[in-house]
Amino acid sequence: MDATCAPEDIRFPNDLSLLNEAREVTEAVVDALWVVRPTSLRKAVKPRTYRKKGRVAFLSAIRSRKLSSQKLRRALRYQLRCIRRNQKSIARLHQDIPLESIGKRLYRALLVVAELERQQRILFSLKEGERRSVPDRIVSVWKPHVRPIVRGKAGCPVEFGAKLSLSVIDGMSFVDRLSFDAYNECGDLIGQAAAYHRRMGYWPASIHADKIYLTRENIAWCKARGIRLSGPMLGRPVADEETRKENRRQQRQDEVERIPVEGRFGVAKRRYGLSRIMRRLKETSESAITIVFLVMNLYKILRDLLLGIFEGLWSMARVTFRLLGYTTAPPRMNAWAG
Repeated sequence: MDATCAPEDIRFPNDLSLLNEAREVTEAVVDALWVVRPTSLRKAVKPRTYRKKGRVAFLSAIRSRKLSSQKLRRALRYQLRCIRRNQKSIARLHQDIPLESIGKRLYRALLVVAELERQQRILFSLKEGERRSVPDRIVSVWKPHVRPIVRGKAGCPVEFGAKLSLSVIDGMSFVDRLSFDAYNECGDLIGQAAAYHRRMGYWPASIHADKIYLTRENIAWCKARGIRLSGPMLGRPVADEETRKENRRQQRQDEVERIPVEGRFGVAKRRYGLSRIMRRLKETSESAITIVFLVMNLYKILRDLLLGIFEGLWSMARVTFRLLGYTTAPPRMNAWAG
C-alpha cells in the first residue's frame, strides 16, 4: 500500500492572480445583472467597475522583472478594493434583480469569490514574519475543492489535487481512500487491512508499505493479528548477527515486493492521465480518478485471460505434435511461441 496525489489541471496559484481572477468574476456578475435589469432601471447608470484600470494594475505588477514587496502589496490592495467595490454594486443590484438570473456557474463562482476575498484580506493583514496560513485555503476560483498537498519531493514540493491511498492485491488495484484535504496516510493502514479482510475473508500474511506506516499503533495492531509489517522495526537491533542478517534480507525482499504499487502510480500517471485531472467538479474528478484504476484492473484481467488462452493452445499444440511423432515442436513453432 502507498499514497499519492492526482494533480488537477489548474494554474499555479498566487495571491495576485487569484484576486485578479476574482475581480473579473465580479465584473462578469455586474454585467449579467445589468443585462437582465427590470424596466424601472432602464434609464439608470450602470455601476462602474474600472476593469481597464484593474487589468493594467495587475499586468504592471505581474510583468515586473523584480517585483518588490511594497509594489506587490499595492497591487494586492488595489485588487481587493476593486472586488469590494464590485461586491457593493452587486448588493445594490440584488435589491431589484435576483441572483439566480445570472446562472448557476456565475452564482457558484460569486460565492467562491466571497470566501476567497475574506481569506485574502486575512493574509493581507498579517505582519511580516508571521505565518501565512489560513484554514481551507482556496487555490482556484473554478475548482474551490482543490487544496494544496505538501509532498516534499524534489522539483514538486507542493501538488494541487486529490490525495489517494492505494492497495495492490495480486496485481489488482483498490482505491481505499480519496480526499482533497491533506492527511497522513499512516492512519489508513488499519482501514486498508480491514478492507482486505472484507474482500478476502482473512487477514493478509504481510503488508508491504513505506516507512511512514511504521508507527507504534500500526505495529502493535499487526502483531496482535499475526500480520508481518515490512520495514525496519522500532527499537534497538537484535544482538545476534545471524538474526540481523536475516532481518536485512527480509527487508530487502519486502522493498522488492513493494515495487508494484509504485509501478501502478507511474503507469496511471503516464498512460492513463492521472498526472493531470481535467474535470471541473469534485464529483467528476473523483469519478475520473477511480475510473483510471478500474481500466487498469480490466486491462490486467484481459491480459491474464489472453495469456491463459495462449498457454492452453500451446499445451494442446505440444500434445498434438507428440501424437504426430515429433519429439519437440517444429523450429518455426518454437520461434513463434518465444
